[in-house]
Formats: sequence, structure tokens, C-alpha cells
Amino acid sequence: MKSFFETHIWPKRSKLYRLVYLWIRDRALAEDMIQNVFEKSFQKEEELTNHPNLSGWLVKSLKNEVLMYYRTSNKLESLDGLEEIQTSEAVDEEAKESVRKVMILVKDLPLKQQEIFQLREVEGMSYEEISDYLDISLEQVKVNLHRARTKIRERMISLKERG
Repeated sequence: MKSFFETHIWPKRSKLYRLVYLWIRDRALAEDMIQNVFEKSFQKEEELTNHPNLSGWLVKSLKNEVLMYYRTSNKLESLDGLEEIQTSEAVDEEAKESVRKVMILVKDLPLKQQEIFQLREVEGMSYEEISDYLDISLEQVKVNLHRARTKIRERMISLKERG
């Protein structure tokens, strides 16, 4: 029989990793932060078995890890390097270029919009899942996603007009 950790927390590692990597852009550090959150969740297993929003708790814990890192290291890093995200080889070059441009534009969005855009457009989560995952209202998800898409669309149009 699998433990609570193995059945409910461990399966979320990929999504959590992609989210923390979006914030800090350092693979080793992202893995360390995920490990710290998993260690805390393992220690609080009894408390978390009845938690109404486990995904929200994990994301909040991960955000706290990132904030603690920034506070202790006195670092404020940007999301540089988003243009280096790899895409499938089967995708044609024009589509790759469009994806690259969008990902560069995403880094200029406010963090909440970046998170929601990432979860919806990259992870493919539903509005309800994002709402639960980030522990925010469904309305906030919709508004932030709309704002993110609008800003990206406006900037893409502006880029096309310039060149």
C-alpha cells in the first residue's frame, strides 16, 4: 500500500518543478526547493491528509521557499533565458519562433499573470484547477489570464508592425 506522500504529493512534482523553474530559472535550485517542500509535506503528512486544498498548500510552500531564498541571498533575479525553452523538433521553425517570442513577452508580465498563463497555456490546466492550485478565486484566474493574453497579443501586433 502506497503512503499519502506517494499517492497525493509525489505525482505533483513535475508541475511544481515547472512552476518553480519559471520563477527562478535554475534547475539545481528548483530541485532543492522542491525537495525542501516535499520534506516539509512528509513531516506534516497527518495534517495534510485532510487539507481541503493540497495543491494550494504545496504552491504556497514553494513560493515561501523562493521568497526565503531571495531574502537570504539578497538576490532579485529576472526570468532571463525564457527564450531558450526547447520545443519539439516536429514543430516547424515559424511556430518555434512564435513560441519563443510569446515566452519572451511572458517574462514582462506581472508574476501572477505569468503563473496563470503558464498553468493554462503550457500545463493545460482548467480555470477551476488553477483556482484551486493557486488558492485564488475563479474570477481572479479569468481576469489575470485575460490581461496576460491581451498584453501578449498587443505586444505581438506591435512587433509585427515594427518589423
